Amino acid sequence: MKKTIAKFGAWAATLPILLSGSTAFAVELDPAVNLKSVGKGLGQETAAPLPEMLGNIIEVFLSVLGIIFVVLVVYAGYLYLTAAGDDEKVKKAKKLLGQAVIGLIIIMSAYAIASFVFESLSEVTKA
Repeated sequence: MKKTIAKFGAWAATLPILLSGSTAFAVELDPAVNLKSVGKGLGQETAAPLPEMLGNIIEVFLSVLGIIFVVLVVYAGYLYLTAAGDDEKVKKAKKLLGQAVIGLIIIMSAYAIASFVFESLSEVTKA
């Protein structure tokens, strides 16, 4: 029970610090400028070209996969640290860590290749 209370206390103390950064981005803008941008998308042509839209979708997808693999690396490290000398847990953690690192390398490569291809496509379509 004491562990649970300590964990909750740590989260309760950390959460305001993590959320306080969002107030730094609050900026008072000129209402006249904001009212001009309200109607965008209502009958006006604001759609992105197809290669740019596909590039954005792939970029978001690969970013999410990258986050998943980073979480897997952290989880494998946690398993390794909490193995307490148990050979089976150490083997499982090493295997998971290797697979997660390989997956992260593949995702980063795919991200770089997709970024290059879609940037080249957007340059070609502009010319």
